[in-house]
Amino acid sequence: MEDHNECTVVRTGQYEGVQGGTFGAGISAQSAGAKALCLHRLVMPAGTRGRPHLHEGHESAIFIQSGQVEVWHGEGLAEHVVLHAGDYIHIPADTPHMPVNNGSDDMVCLVARTDPDEQEGVRLLDLPDWLAARLAPLTVGVG
Repeated sequence: MEDHNECTVVRTGQYEGVQGGTFGAGISAQSAGAKALCLHRLVMPAGTRGRPHLHEGHESAIFIQSGQVEVWHGEGLAEHVVLHAGDYIHIPADTPHMPVNNGSDDMVCLVARTDPDEQEGVRLLDLPDWLAARLAPLTVGVG
């Protein structure tokens, strides 16, 4: 992508995130020449979960557009919060987290991150055994 000072319109496509979920390919280094951020739309089907992961050196801000999602986060994924449509969450850089959609509706959210190469800083983590047993009926959502 050329280095220029013009606005870029992105007509969204989609891709499967290594951390689970179908992302609407929005603003990134690849699509718009972004240097310090990305903005994507994530759809997480009902009855699915993401993979435990973190974003090395990059923070995230997420807005829940519709549905609801549980987010397990922190060391050992020991912390838990439930987010509903209209909620926001900030995930500090290098913080382990994993989204879970136990609801009956798809969850749709907007994800902003300080990593313009969105998938480059994703580091997958092991799912703790105690949480794996609790989430056994859920599949990893990849579309």
